[in-house]
Amino acid sequence: MLQHFMDKTFQSYEDLYENFQVTIPESFNFAYDVSDRWAEKSPDKRALVWCNDKGDSRTFTFGEIKYYSDKAANVFKKLGIGKGDPVMLVLKRHYEFWFAILALHKIGAICIPATHLLTEKDYIYRNNAADVKLILAVGEDNVTAAIESSESASPSLLTKVILHGKRSGWINFQDELEMASKSFDRPENTKKVSKEDILFLYFTSGTTGYPKMVRHNLNYPLGHIMTAKYWHNVKEDGLHFTVADTGWAKSVWGKIYGQWLCGAAVMVYDYDKFVPVEMLAVIAKYQVNTFCAPPTVYRFLINEDFNQVDLTHLEYCTTAGEPLNPEVFNQFFKLTGLTLMEAYGQTELTVAIATFPWLTPKPGSMGKPSPGYCIELIDTEGNICEDGQTGQIVLNIKKSKPLGLFDGYYRNDEKTNQVLIDGWYYTGDTAWRDEDGYYWFVGRSDDIIKSSGYRIGPFEVESALLEHPGVLECAITGVSDALRGQIVKATVILSDSYQPGNDDLKKELQDHVKKVTAPYKYPRVIEFVKSLPKTISGKIRRVEIREQDSPQLPN
Repeated sequence: MLQHFMDKTFQSYEDLYENFQVTIPESFNFAYDVSDRWAEKSPDKRALVWCNDKGDSRTFTFGEIKYYSDKAANVFKKLGIGKGDPVMLVLKRHYEFWFAILALHKIGAICIPATHLLTEKDYIYRNNAADVKLILAVGEDNVTAAIESSESASPSLLTKVILHGKRSGWINFQDELEMASKSFDRPENTKKVSKEDILFLYFTSGTTGYPKMVRHNLNYPLGHIMTAKYWHNVKEDGLHFTVADTGWAKSVWGKIYGQWLCGAAVMVYDYDKFVPVEMLAVIAKYQVNTFCAPPTVYRFLINEDFNQVDLTHLEYCTTAGEPLNPEVFNQFFKLTGLTLMEAYGQTELTVAIATFPWLTPKPGSMGKPSPGYCIELIDTEGNICEDGQTGQIVLNIKKSKPLGLFDGYYRNDEKTNQVLIDGWYYTGDTAWRDEDGYYWFVGRSDDIIKSSGYRIGPFEVESALLEHPGVLECAITGVSDALRGQIVKATVILSDSYQPGNDDLKKELQDHVKKVTAPYKYPRVIEFVKSLPKTISGKIRRVEIREQDSPQLPN
């Protein structure tokens, strides 16, 4: 199927970067042009392998995926959903998510994936920001109660549909799916694609303010050919496993689009609590070939006994989301013989920088730019940075507009115009480039600490601290200092075997950082805490720590 869009093999990273192209069909629709095409061509081809932490499992072929997505499309149509209607999916890792997302694509509706961790306030904000018309959600009391509480303040919300459960005021999805026709005719108004058509609205994680709505068009799935084929390195008929909840963009990076374009099946492990040994058992039992997870997951996995699981089918592993600690890289290689291949992207993008198969990985580096991504680093004065200098990652979209770049923030021209300026996209992330052309992530622009003329990124210091056995989790921020402008502060959660209130421990951590990274980056202030402020996606809100540390001005 991939050859329908891109028919070329590449001999090197340089060959890939210079010559990669995707043929975009007129009025492309992933559900019809990829998923249903597989169902027509190879109905018995494996598409989705699902299991949960209770011992249940299901395998779906592309023929079955078409069957259920057509039925789901008829369910949504019956409930009044048409082209352009916003629908929120709160489905965790249940396999019905794949029926629903494809059904919405077939109708031409706007899909809004959301996490089950949202509160009443979160639903009210999202429902009104996007005019959500229908919510399909898992039948868990905390989820349904929060949605019900938001109703009175959400005038656009007309219909609530429940998955796995019965509840007054809710329509049961399984019952409707069972009764629905298995035949769904493509609506005429989806056969021509307008630039106004929206495939997805993804809410950002809100690390520095209210979440923004990232708008993606119908060609967005094609941008993930690069993700799956050349970063995840999936093979046709292989099995790929990305660790992600369906509420976040990482899910469509690794659980549907690029993988199915390549003819690979996706592995879905539906669990409530992450237990490393159980995840390893799933990888072994289902003979997963390619695997992608954040560095934190690998940090837990390497502490398990790999001799107890058969990972001989595991061929390739990737990681993103935060810088990879070299010790994790080395230990995983020692245990498996596999190198971890890093990458960088955003909800607004597809994979922008990656360690591609031809590149020798450098632990902690994101790799090199993806085809179609013309990347520069600029300093605070707007000058292009030389090698070794830290600057903001920007995309020259006048020269090359990447396939998969977002169309802007929905209903928020002000925020859109702050990042899309005169043919450039400003990511808000900073990095530096080494002499070999590899990029190294430093941090969000707002998180950079300026101390005694030095610019210090939080991730490098956090990574150094995390190598100490006493540090379970940490956040690095800057605090005001009369002499240096700012000094580095570490907010630390200790491991169970370590206790706070010990100045010797603080000095030990400071000395540790001095040895691991440049001495001027060590934290002059260390605070021990029980928890860190985070977004609902689990990202640390350094802005909240900074606000708590800011001197309070008198009224």
